[in-house]
Amino acid sequence: MRAETEAVVNDIKQSLTLLRRHFDPDRAKERLAALDREVEAPNFWNDSARAQGIMRERQQLDGALSGFTRLLRELDDNIELVSLGEEEGDESVISEAESALRKLRAEAHKREVEALLSGEADSNDSYVEIHAGAGGTESQDWAQMLERMYIRWAEGRDYKVEIIGEHPGEEAGVKSATILIKGANAYGWLKTESGVHRLVRISPFDSNARRHTSFASVSVYPAVDDTIAIDIDDKDVRIDTYRSSGAGGQHVNTTDSAVRITHLPTGIVVQCQNERSQHKNRATAWAMLRARIYEAELKRREEEAQAAAAAKSDIGFGHQIRSYVLQPYQLVKDLRTGVESTNPSAVLDGDIDQFIEAALAERIHAEQPST
Repeated sequence: MRAETEAVVNDIKQSLTLLRRHFDPDRAKERLAALDREVEAPNFWNDSARAQGIMRERQQLDGALSGFTRLLRELDDNIELVSLGEEEGDESVISEAESALRKLRAEAHKREVEALLSGEADSNDSYVEIHAGAGGTESQDWAQMLERMYIRWAEGRDYKVEIIGEHPGEEAGVKSATILIKGANAYGWLKTESGVHRLVRISPFDSNARRHTSFASVSVYPAVDDTIAIDIDDKDVRIDTYRSSGAGGQHVNTTDSAVRITHLPTGIVVQCQNERSQHKNRATAWAMLRARIYEAELKRREEEAQAAAAAKSDIGFGHQIRSYVLQPYQLVKDLRTGVESTNPSAVLDGDIDQFIEAALAERIHAEQPST
């Protein structure tokens, strides 16, 4: 076997070893069998919320187990193909098997990172909030570009996306936007995206075609369901209603249906205006507030447990996590991991997995106990 191919095989085996460590196939089979017995019970759907949770766990477990088994099988199959091709001197067979092994390595690495998404809320749906920085139209246009980037990323994974609220800019873009991304491990994948994103480009809004730098902040927090108890005292919140700020169209004749809730002890503010019904907006805003408070508690616990971890940082305009340069050259660089892409168009079209995976891997490495 060629040295390069042997290195690929060793990489796959290392990923499988780590997968086995964090995902015990035998235990997974036992758990899957137990879930199947629950699903087959005649009163299973009496509690629909619990039933949906079990079905979601079963689907994720079955997918992980079948994926792990397939990786093992395809690794053995392609190693055999390489040996067969070498024995018969058939270069086309060797080349085909080596190509399959390289693809297998990429998948094994992705599954390795995914298997390590074992945080308390990693499997939850995720809210993504985007706020334009100072700079008016420039930053507001950048905020909308980021919103589109995350929507395209979610769509590429077959996740569902709901736009919870948008505050449009005066000329273009958005001052802020909140989207809800629904899918397995949505929060786990996106949690490292929180921070400040910087754009450098020739401004389409500058008649002198000067280069501008724009900033926007991204905050990611997990959606919570009824199984997670979040107690909020009525006296600790202030609820305001106001007129939706949509740019005409369906919002022209709306009443004061938009809702803003302020949690006084923490200063957390959430708002929703995407529904015509104030009742629906209020319910969505409450769900967002519970999610924000839950995320703040998770972060507090994490910081207490991992006070020395280098991956921890505050979300604010003083902390940039990624730089997107469109002029005078083309480069997207993650300032935490050093991962780069020379194809900003693809990145802004949702191709951000390489940045997410590297940031997750770095965080996971930082959280491992030193020996």
